[in-house]
Amino acid sequence: MDAGILAQFKDLGLGASLAFSAMGSAIGTGVAGMAAVGAWKKAFTQNKTASFMLIAFVGAPLTQTIYGMIVMNKITELAIKGTYMWGVGILCGIAIGLSAVMQGKAGAVAADAMGETGKGFGNYIVVLGVIETVALFVMAFTLGYLGKVS
Repeated sequence: MDAGILAQFKDLGLGASLAFSAMGSAIGTGVAGMAAVGAWKKAFTQNKTASFMLIAFVGAPLTQTIYGMIVMNKITELAIKGTYMWGVGILCGIAIGLSAVMQGKAGAVAADAMGETGKGFGNYIVVLGVIETVALFVMAFTLGYLGKVS
């Protein structure tokens, strides 16, 4: 393939690591946010106090965007040296993004359950933390691999 054409795609891996992570965060926060709004609406219609703690479930998937940015920065270092990690960036971004999507779904269920009962916050946060660990593993293992390649 022509080197000029390949050069056009040099930023694909680094852009994908951030973009897919951020897309997952957007979906995850959106899903959890809808559930939190529903729980608050239900509380308001019943003249009950609406727990602001539900916002923790909504914001949990945002950290995956940061992980994608960290990976992007490392891939950028390699791209400057002429090593383009397209596949690593794409697959890492997708894996981190999927973690954010699933964390948002779990956060939505947690918001619904806590909105209904007012109990279980610690348990729900632990579940979100376990899901977060997937993204952390992907980021850590990817950074380890990229460190060996550089």
